Amino acid sequence: MGGVSTPTAPATTPPDPAPREADWIRPALAVVAAVGLLLLGAAGGLLLGMPGSSGPVVPERDSVDVGFAQDMTVHHQQAVTMASWERDHTSDPVLHQLASDIEATQEAQIGRMQGWLELWGAASLPSGGHMAWMTEPGHDHAATSASGVATMPGMASDDELAALRAATGPELDVLFLQLMLRHHQGGASMLSYAAEHAVVPQVRNLAEQMHRSQSVETDYLRGLLTERGGQPLPL
Repeated sequence: MGGVSTPTAPATTPPDPAPREADWIRPALAVVAAVGLLLLGAAGGLLLGMPGSSGPVVPERDSVDVGFAQDMTVHHQQAVTMASWERDHTSDPVLHQLASDIEATQEAQIGRMQGWLELWGAASLPSGGHMAWMTEPGHDHAATSASGVATMPGMASDDELAALRAATGPELDVLFLQLMLRHHQGGASMLSYAAEHAVVPQVRNLAEQMHRSQSVETDYLRGLLTERGGQPLPL
């Protein structure tokens, strides 16, 4: 970024796929938040304001920016969990590369979002429901109350994650593609909403970049699934 090199964070051990959500999310956040802060510091000026500005842009705790960063961290962490499992257990070189790319990309994005939350003085994870920050009409998955929803669209259930861990060979590959395709599709509404409604320009830009890249990746996942005789799961 701008020719400024940043320290390379030490490699982390892939998350244990078995623990429940709170157990596998929280230990990883200390590392990714540190990476995010380094990236933000290297970028210089994300939250420090431009010359002549009145000061940092710090969104409110109930803002789209904060809610998006918290919820998308949770959404991304499950994708990282599934991708790391596929990477380590598939014998298909195409899917090994795809899973590695998804894991690396989404871990980096988690780092940026956790860095923002740290700088804003906001909690790293949401409390209570999800998507309460999506309040504008016209979005299929907008929260219907201030408490939000219990589960974000596209998230795999505990039983589905257990099935992924139990599967082998072509069965594993098809199930991974099905779950990841649905996962991408489920997150699209949050990405498009944040791209339109976030206050901080960098948050809007990241959400838009995620939306564009995951739209392309969704088509790729669908094609790989069809090639392997699988059908998409209902969203």
